[in-house]
Amino acid sequence: MEQQAVQRITGLGPLDLAILAAGISALFGVAYFSGREEKDTQDFFLARRHIPWWAASLSFIATEISALTIVGVPAAAFRENWQYLQFFIGSAMARLTIAFLFIPAFYRYRCTTIYEFLSYRFSPNTQRTASIFFFITRLVAAGVRLYAASLAVAVILGWELRTAIALFSVVSILYIGYGGIKAVVWTNVLQAFAFIGAGVACLLFLYSRIPGGSGEIFKVAGESGKLSLINLSGSLGDPTTLWIATLNGLFGSLSAFGTDHELMQRLLTVDTRKASQKTMVTTIFIGLPVTMLFLSIGTLLFVYYRTHPGLALPENTDKILSHFIVYEMPQGLKGLMLMAILMASIDSPLSSLTASFVTDIYRSVFRPEASERHYMAVSRAAIVVFGLILAVIAYGCRSFEGMLWFAFKINGVTAGSLLGIFLLGLLTRRRANAANTIAMVTSAFCMGCLLYLSEMKLIDLAWSWLIVIGTVSTFVGAWLLGPRLDWSKSSVADAPADAPPAGD
Repeated sequence: MEQQAVQRITGLGPLDLAILAAGISALFGVAYFSGREEKDTQDFFLARRHIPWWAASLSFIATEISALTIVGVPAAAFRENWQYLQFFIGSAMARLTIAFLFIPAFYRYRCTTIYEFLSYRFSPNTQRTASIFFFITRLVAAGVRLYAASLAVAVILGWELRTAIALFSVVSILYIGYGGIKAVVWTNVLQAFAFIGAGVACLLFLYSRIPGGSGEIFKVAGESGKLSLINLSGSLGDPTTLWIATLNGLFGSLSAFGTDHELMQRLLTVDTRKASQKTMVTTIFIGLPVTMLFLSIGTLLFVYYRTHPGLALPENTDKILSHFIVYEMPQGLKGLMLMAILMASIDSPLSSLTASFVTDIYRSVFRPEASERHYMAVSRAAIVVFGLILAVIAYGCRSFEGMLWFAFKINGVTAGSLLGIFLLGLLTRRRANAANTIAMVTSAFCMGCLLYLSEMKLIDLAWSWLIVIGTVSTFVGAWLLGPRLDWSKSSVADAPADAPPAGD
């Protein structure tokens, strides 16, 4: 969220401050009581797979949706229309693919991190390469996301940027370092209820302030083109064209949800493969209404200001929701919205980064036979280190413009490499190992070159295509090179001897 997308929320009364304090206190309370008695890495990284499927679904949604969604989606609907929802078609297809293709493999091999699958399917070298790619993209993206959340809160509350970054970093280190993934999941559940509840309250308040009710809403929004849902144009350069939006939604979500351990970690905390699949499918039926909720807020904001022409609008429409909160909302509701924005901002990938570091690199390379007590100590130390790294990255972002788009573009450079290798392992029995590393690195380099050429305006290529091209090039490259570089390797590794059957 760029600074121009928000503004300081003033006029907070005692009720607003009480709601805000209650929400933050509840967050710490949930983290404390849910994260007690962490004995080993199975507790710390997987919660011993004892998380209920519905809680894992809400945690997934809370991680997927951030303060950027709460502020940015209404602004998009206010300024444009509902065509943003077309991306959800591809996203829903991706979630179903993950549920019935990715998840069975991860449970068959009893993976602590999803990159362990690549070790069983190919070799530890492929596992480590994928984990390193995850570190690069997640650290950059998470640092920018921390910057965005901190900047938004700093602007809203009138704080210094470094104060907000320090607050979020300390909070994340404390509750994740204390309670591991259990604390993360249950605080995510609270966050999900907070921003959904605040969104519903905002929508109802807006509806009550529009004269004429539903009839007037559909009339004004419809005549202004704000209800347009499908774009059937054939333009290759328009990202909201139906088939392009669907394709980008499919590949983008496959990459974000299926090959990024931050979100997939939630799906591995439930007890069985079937429960995990139910968790993934359920996110479709939660994510779609939540997206529609915040799109509806944007549409009603447009109708509200159109039917109240004497009210001032912000110079930048990205500020429309925070402008409305400042000038139109009463006490109580103002505090509720602020609490939702703050709680949606308190999110961190520290658990997934630490899980991947300890499982895929430290345990695999440096100390394969150490005690669980040792691994727990390393895990908590890693959380502190990664938390400090993210804070440094976030603070460094202050000197650059357009850092959020930069994070998306960097993800596009490497995400296709990860997705291509996972699809090779899941869809084929091709032998590959050294070929995987070469294909992943080569593809990422080529995507970096394409991004540079696009940024320099030397070619006309939207950054969202990088994931699609990178996926195909990695898959094809590893497929072609595998027999030549890895001809002596077995085709598919066997599951661990104590692994459950794939149908469990």
